[in-house]
Amino acid sequence: MKMDETGYRDMFAELENYEKRGVDISLDGCHASALQIITAHMTKEEGTYMRDYVMGRDGNIEELKFTDINDYSRAGITP
Repeated sequence: MKMDETGYRDMFAELENYEKRGVDISLDGCHASALQIITAHMTKEEGTYMRDYVMGRDGNIEELKFTDINDYSRAGITP
């Protein structure tokens, strides 16, 4: 699914909000900023990213991971 400019802006605002709240964000296992995540989404021609929310004991989101699931499917494994 391709996103339009508004979709990218909304996603950037969402991720930036997580950053401000101290949520660690990663892309394929490496720490990433909101801008890096959006850039990866915009430039990845055949990639599909899965979000994984890591919750703390208090029920708040502590970490947000983005994993390129096409890398796993090409290798024949499940993330």
